[in-house]
Amino acid sequence: MNNRTLTSADCILLLAVNPIFPVAQRIQGFSADDVFDTEPVQTGETSMGVDGRLSAGYTPVPVPMNISLQADSLSNDFFEFWADYERGTGQKLVATGTVLLPATKRQYAMTRGFLRMVPLTPSAKKILQPRRYTVEWERVSPAPQF
Repeated sequence: MNNRTLTSADCILLLAVNPIFPVAQRIQGFSADDVFDTEPVQTGETSMGVDGRLSAGYTPVPVPMNISLQADSLSNDFFEFWADYERGTGQKLVATGTVLLPATKRQYAMTRGFLRMVPLTPSAKKILQPRRYTVEWERVSPAPQF
C-alpha cells in the first residue's frame, strides 16, 4: 500500500559547515511558495560518429541546490555568517547536508558543498521578499529510507 503524500511542510534540511557550524543546523523559515530545489544535471556526454553510432561517457558534474527563506527567517543568519566568514578569511568552507522528506519516506545525503550565491539583502517590495541561496554539491545521493 502506498501511503506516501506530496506535502513539503514537514521536510527537514540539515547543514553543517566546518569549522563554524560543525554540528548540523536545521534550516527553517522557508518561503511560502518555494522551499528548496536541486537543478537537473547532465550526467554524461554523448558523441555521434559519422556512421550513426552513438557513444557516451559518464562525466561528474556539480549539483546546484537553491534554498529559499522568508526574509524574517532566523536561518538567514546561518548563511550570512557563512558568507561573512569566507569574505573575512578569504577561504571557502566545505559543507555537508541531509534532506529528509517524511512525506515520501526519502532522504538524501549531500557531500562537499560550497556556498555559491548569497542575496546580500532581501528585496524590499510591498513586504520583504524571500532570499534565495545557492549551495553547489559535489554529490547528492539517496540514502536508505527512514
